[in-house]
Amino acid sequence: MDRATSGWISGLIGIIIFSGSLPATRVAVLAFDPLFLTAIRAAIPGVLAIGLLAIMKAPRPRREDLFPLAIVATGVVVGFPLLTALALVHITSAQSIVFIGLLPLSTALFGVWRGGERPKPAFWAFSVIGSALVAGFAASYGVTAAPIGNALMLGAIIICGLGYAEGARLSRTLGGWQVISWALVLSLPVSLPLTVLLNPGGFEAITLPSWLALAYVCLFSMLIGFVFWYRGLSLGGIAAVGQLQLLQPFFGLALAAFLLGETVTPLMLVVTLAVITCVIGARRFGR
Repeated sequence: MDRATSGWISGLIGIIIFSGSLPATRVAVLAFDPLFLTAIRAAIPGVLAIGLLAIMKAPRPRREDLFPLAIVATGVVVGFPLLTALALVHITSAQSIVFIGLLPLSTALFGVWRGGERPKPAFWAFSVIGSALVAGFAASYGVTAAPIGNALMLGAIIICGLGYAEGARLSRTLGGWQVISWALVLSLPVSLPLTVLLNPGGFEAITLPSWLALAYVCLFSMLIGFVFWYRGLSLGGIAAVGQLQLLQPFFGLALAAFLLGETVTPLMLVVTLAVITCVIGARRFGR
């Protein structure tokens, strides 16, 4: 298996894991304050990352790696979780899909800027079409007038694209799981004190679904998913593999259909096939 194919497979696994992040966050913010949720979902995997780095005897990052790691931490450990948690107080997880459709473009643009990639013009055509299909499909479900929620989601998409691209660039030398682990550790001096300070107490009223949602965003969204995602971006190309994010809403729909018995309409299937075509086209012209 060549590096590019291995990267696409790793990226796909990462996207499948990330597909449950926004729905889980939506469930979690019903029980936990968004600021506390952001802090604890960085603190718990940060502590686990210390153990992982120690067990694997990972070398410490170089001095010149610290600033890129700070960008990763700002983008994907703090920025995206905080902004999405705040946004999901005002909008539903389904409405947030509109903005997820813009994430591949954001990642690709930062990949060009920070990663030095130069995709062919045809790549951008497939990327724009795919993003428009996802955003249009999500908008067809209805987007309520929630300017605060929409602005927060837009900010989340921008800062997440930067975090993805910077982490993928750094993964080329530091390694995928090491990047997210060190970024989480770098965030601990902030996330741990905030977790204690913002601790609301009264956990006996928290329901099982809320605890499961918290566990998911802590373990899968913040650690395990990034191990696969950064490896995929590093091996297959930031701009190209980043287009797999176009499939994230549809994996979410498939999950809802499988677990909740929700109906999958013919329109969903048609749009999904069209998006897959765009992803294949982007893969072809991504490098």
